[in-house]
Amino acid sequence: MSDSFVHLHLHTEYSLLDGAVKIADLMAKVNRCKMPAVAMTDHGNLYGAIDFYKQASKAGVKPIIGSEVYLSPGSMYEKKKVPGLPNAHHLTLLAKNAVGYENLVRLVSQAHLDGFYYKPRIDKEALNKYSEGIICLSGCINGEINYWIQQDQLDIAREKLSEFVDIYGKDDFYLEIQDHGSIEDRIVNVELIKIGKKHQIKVIATNDAHYLSNMDVEAHDALLCVLTGKLISDEKRLRYTGTEYIKSENEMLELFKDHIDDESINEAVNNT
Repeated sequence: MSDSFVHLHLHTEYSLLDGAVKIADLMAKVNRCKMPAVAMTDHGNLYGAIDFYKQASKAGVKPIIGSEVYLSPGSMYEKKKVPGLPNAHHLTLLAKNAVGYENLVRLVSQAHLDGFYYKPRIDKEALNKYSEGIICLSGCINGEINYWIQQDQLDIAREKLSEFVDIYGKDDFYLEIQDHGSIEDRIVNVELIKIGKKHQIKVIATNDAHYLSNMDVEAHDALLCVLTGKLISDEKRLRYTGTEYIKSENEMLELFKDHIDDESINEAVNNT
């Protein structure tokens, strides 16, 4: 084991009523797992940035400040439903330096002030304007590229890929694979590996972590009920799969083996 895996898609307690990772506990676990760094990518906000930075620095862990932003399907100024499309896609942005942090602050602020429509949204014009110093990951199953793969519209998926590469360049854009046990994840992952190889785009493995360990599943499930105003007994409510926790490098290496070859898995884990 190389101790090279770093969690780059992670929701702390600042993803309000959704993330259940307490930052102090996170740093302790990252140290136990001998991970050199960790990212914070809360939903549409940077509320925890200072707390995260201070506690990571105190623990001797490299802090990577980011956000899982909401990307409008068109202009963020269009506050209406686009037929056939979600109100927003998910996208993972990470600051790689001080300039990137400043641009991330601008993006998140603009999303709240100008783009708010159910969620604080940005658009690709804003991404392009404030792209310097930012690393972009293509997002979870709700990412834009993944959406079009699920619609079996691979030409559109590749077109969206080209748009992101135009904004960030091949050095700072990664295709993000995750596996939380769904058939949708597996279909998307296989296609992302193919697209990455064909277009020479790097692939990266993440786990969309929302809680610290697999012992926290029930507590996080109760938190989701508070968020959605549902009872635990409600069978039709929002549920997670029980896999969205801080996995070790070995767990990440084993995660994709039923549908992705070992070489691709190792590369995606090492790319973190």
